[in-house]
Formats: sequence, structure tokens, C-alpha cells
Amino acid sequence: MRFFFKILFSVVIATGLWTPLLGGTPVFAGDAKEHQVLNIAHRGASAYAPEHTIPSYKMGDRMKGDYIEIDLQMTKDGHLIAMHDETLDRTTDGTGQVKDYTLAQIKKLDAGSWFNQKYPQYAKKKYEGLEVPTLDEVFKHFGNDKKYYIETKAPEVYPGMEEELLRILKKHGLTTKMKLKNGHVLIQSFSQASLLKMHHLNPDVPLVQLLWYETPGKITDEELETIKQYAIGVGPNFQKIDREYVQQVLKHGLEIHPYTVNQKADMKTLIDWGVTGMFTNHPDRLRKVLIEKKIKKHHNGWRNPYPLD
Repeated sequence: MRFFFKILFSVVIATGLWTPLLGGTPVFAGDAKEHQVLNIAHRGASAYAPEHTIPSYKMGDRMKGDYIEIDLQMTKDGHLIAMHDETLDRTTDGTGQVKDYTLAQIKKLDAGSWFNQKYPQYAKKKYEGLEVPTLDEVFKHFGNDKKYYIETKAPEVYPGMEEELLRILKKHGLTTKMKLKNGHVLIQSFSQASLLKMHHLNPDVPLVQLLWYETPGKITDEELETIKQYAIGVGPNFQKIDREYVQQVLKHGLEIHPYTVNQKADMKTLIDWGVTGMFTNHPDRLRKVLIEKKIKKHHNGWRNPYPLD
């Protein structure tokens, strides 16, 4: 009987048959109270493929990211596209402001060759000529069983961005009570005004307030209580926070998802501090860290016979 359980446990480890809670990092079955850490694939698996392209999102999904993270810009003719910058210059062969181009014009641009040139170690022929995807196309490709972490970028530049976002989410069945309850959509922004507008338009959509600190971050109880009126959590830049900051956020019943964490040592530190999620360009790396920490905690250093490294 003991041998049977050893075999069963090995299969569980090897195949990833875990019990997730609200899309969080997998935990062992029956351990629902275990600390959850969301693995958010930042712009997809953007360390390995051109950010905000379908191949990058697919790779992040294959690497077991809990969420596909999508930044939004809006075209001249009102289409929401997946792109981080307000300008086309960095991630396409175009130039100028996104808002000055129609979707048809942006679709003619090459959104992948820049990556091959900048990161030759990960270059692939198939990245040449990649298109900039619309939000609608991302949802069509991955469906509404996946989970999406969406940012309204520069909403002050794009009047009506929030209404269009909610329209597309509804079109794809992502604003039903069940989908929202199960965390299939999270909306984030640095713009409090944009989040308040989203909250007014649909108070059921979970929101996260992004924060940026130039110096070590401090946040007051009053600020956290204000954020709690419309959002479920905060997303600070991880380099400027500490354990006290994390614990203060948690004390107010809020989630905390720092960005953008790419080194194992930083991932381990943040997990030890108690964060409930983090953004990373390396979702595979974060997954390994989380599994290693689970195994160490639950099995007193028992060595996984199927190492991921």
C-alpha cells in the first residue's frame, strides 16, 4: 500500500494534477488554505517571444501562467489592440501614435521582427511579420475558459475605452456572474479615474490599482481603505516595497500583485513576504519556484523525481 501511494504521488507531481483555487498557483488537493500566488504572464511569455502577440500569449499559457496579461491601446477608428506603448516605434516597424492610425493600417505593420533583432538567442523565423492582435482576436483565439488580466493604458487619451472594453468582454461571455466570480477577468490601471469609471459601469468586475514608486513605497491605511472601495488589490513595482508594505496591504484584505519579477531570488523573497501574485516575463521560472517551495514545505525536502529544470 505504501508503494502504491508513492507511485500515485509521483504521478501527481509529474502531471500537474493539483487543485487550483480561483486560478491561483496550484496547491495539493485538500490544502485549500495554502497561500495562493498568481502567476501572471506579463505581455505573454515576453522573455521568449514578441510581447503582446499571439505566440507570446500561447507560450505563456503553455508555461502554466494563470493569467494572460494584455495592455490596451485604441486605434483611430476605435478598436482595442494589444500593445504596451502609446507609440508604434518600439514593437513594430511603424512610427507615431497608435491613436493616429486605423486598425487596417496597424495590421500592415510587422510586430515580430524587432524581437528577433533584439533577442537573437530566442529568434524564430515565424516571428517575422506577426500582426498586432486586437482584444477581440485574443478572446476568439483563446476562448472564455482562459483568464485575462487587462490594463487600460493611457485611458485619458482614448475616450470610451472602458465602454468598449466592457462591450467586448460581454460579447465573449466574460462578464457573467460565474466568470467574474471565478476570476476569469481582472482589470488594472494606473488611472484611478479609469478604474472608478469601470466600477461605475459594472461594479462586479474585479479591479486592481497599479502603483509606481520612485523611492521606497509607503502607503497609508487611509489610502488602502479608499482603494478598497473600488478595487480588490494593488499592483506596485516590486523593487520599492518590503515585507511591511506587503503585510499592510494584506491586513486590509486586499490582493497584492507586484510587477515585473524575473529573477528567482526576487520571486522567492516576495513569496516569503506574502504576495498573492506577481507579473513575470518568465512564467516558467515562477512556476518552478512555486513548485519547489511547495515541495520543500509539504515534504520536508523530499526530492521531486521529475525535476522541471
